Amino acid sequence: MGDIFQQLGHLFVQTIPTVIFVFLLFVLLDRLFFRPVSAVLKRREEATTGALARARQQAETTEAKAREYEATFQAARQEVYRQREAARQAGLAERDARMREAREKSEKLLQAAQATLAQEVAAAQAELDRAARPLAEEITRRLLGRDTLTDGVGGARPS
Repeated sequence: MGDIFQQLGHLFVQTIPTVIFVFLLFVLLDRLFFRPVSAVLKRREEATTGALARARQQAETTEAKAREYEATFQAARQEVYRQREAARQAGLAERDARMREAREKSEKLLQAAQATLAQEVAAAQAELDRAARPLAEEITRRLLGRDTLTDGVGGARPS
């Protein structure tokens, strides 16, 4: 068994430079390769995470601006509808006023025409009455042969 320990000791002594070399290689690789690579990967992850956060923030800002734009657009559309309705109401009011004026004018013209017609009818009636009396007297005198239309008491009218 002593021989085995001696062989193991000899192997151990022979492996010490390899172990030291592997340890130094590990330290050198850690400092020269793994740490910079880890730092780059960490910065990359932070940049990616930061970029995603900025992208989310920009998306939220964009959505807020889109909502604001839509609200402004809707308000402008409502204002246009309101102005259109006001213009329509003003047009209807103007039309109604003109129709009322035209109706009043036509009423006045109709009343004037009726008054003129009534005057003409009265004048024509008076003219007919003036013309009919002498004709009636003439017809009566010719038919009856005497003057029946006298001064109202049955006697002869003086000529």
